Amino acid sequence: MRRIEVADLNAWFGDKHVLKGVSMIAEPRMVTAIIGPSGCGKSTLIRCMNRLDEEVPGARAEGKVLFDGQNVYDDGIDTAEVRRRIGMVFQRPNPFPTMSIFDNAIAGVRLAGRTPRAELNERAETALRSAGLWDEVKDRLKEPGGRLSGGQQQRLCIARALAVEPEVLLMDEPASALDPTSTLRIEELVSELKEQYTVVIVTHNMQQASRVSDWTLFMLYGEVVEFAPTEKVFTNPEDRRTEDYVTGRFG
Repeated sequence: MRRIEVADLNAWFGDKHVLKGVSMIAEPRMVTAIIGPSGCGKSTLIRCMNRLDEEVPGARAEGKVLFDGQNVYDDGIDTAEVRRRIGMVFQRPNPFPTMSIFDNAIAGVRLAGRTPRAELNERAETALRSAGLWDEVKDRLKEPGGRLSGGQQQRLCIARALAVEPEVLLMDEPASALDPTSTLRIEELVSELKEQYTVVIVTHNMQQASRVSDWTLFMLYGEVVEFAPTEKVFTNPEDRRTEDYVTGRFG
């Protein structure tokens, strides 16, 4: 497990200055939540952590994202390796709908290179267990991933991210498209995953942030307003804007 340290990070999409001098640290065995109103830069921040921001035309970043002491934006860095070690789960479940549950789980492993069948089987089972899905799908591994419920599909996507054995897991509003029961299961899973991974989660749900995270970063207009232990952010924030946001007075 590794920490991620963001230091004075600025990001642009074309002429739009999206992140403005952002600094934060995500520690191992902890969940760090990023909260703030829509458009404040939450998703851009976590996409910068594994350089997925660069997939958007016109994107550029300045500053540092230190992973294991190395700036991921340094020249010569292998972005594919960065994205393997810093995995991502997106807002909406995005399994390959016609691909089997098994093949969905190990899609990233196959993409990375030739892997013996026995190891693929082991990776798939380990990842599906870690995602809390194995007992529900172990007898239907050949069925298309698109047949699963929304909550199961999201856990399948988490399994796919875990199968490549990352050290950090970034989650961009992973439960926002799910029903309350599936949301609760994802939250329970996040609490379990932090024992093995550094977890960073973007969420618009204040109750969710308070339940699952150890540290919380509150952002407005691309800037950090407050970064502190979650209990402090929600019960005794330093900044009035933080208090207004977490109590629902704006945003």
